Amino acid sequence: MTQADLATPLRIERIGRDDMSLRALATLRMTVFRGWPYLYDGSLDYEAGYLSDFLSDETAVLVVARLGDIPVGMATASPMATQGDAVKAPFLAAGIDVRSLFYFGESVLLPQFRGLGVGHRFFDEREAAARSAGATGATFCAVDRDRDHPARPSETRDLTPFWTSRGYRMAPHLAMTMRWKEVGQPEESDHLMRFWLKSL
Repeated sequence: MTQADLATPLRIERIGRDDMSLRALATLRMTVFRGWPYLYDGSLDYEAGYLSDFLSDETAVLVVARLGDIPVGMATASPMATQGDAVKAPFLAAGIDVRSLFYFGESVLLPQFRGLGVGHRFFDEREAAARSAGATGATFCAVDRDRDHPARPSETRDLTPFWTSRGYRMAPHLAMTMRWKEVGQPEESDHLMRFWLKSL
């Protein structure tokens, strides 16, 4: 599918946090993250609160892809210095100045709209925002799953080539553990997250 195949073209734009209901975006985030590789079983109230906190800094950015008025994808970024201790800890331990970095949060898109260049636009907009805020580097983290994980779909896209094509490299010495409840599991469990870095 291409953009030309859509009856209504996708609009991708950077918006203010008050321009759209955070609950609508929280629902989108939960929907996409429920699939592989996160298998995340979250709550709407938690997600809306998370987004509100993440976007509280005046230099934070929210990029939304919409089909008409319906959000089908979103991406966020904000200064690393404003993140929680768990996110900053690996960088501080490595002697990296977190004030020089922008942290890219989620980049989520409904499956039927993938392959249309939206992911590149999400990175373009967030990198531009990071540079405007004076950051000299960008980073994000991704869950590290076993190749033989029983929930891995038989056909799943490896995003490594996409990330490396954007200039990001995994930093093996930078990792953290995050806890969340997986679909079908009774309680939260630990998940290894690895960071990727790029100089801007």
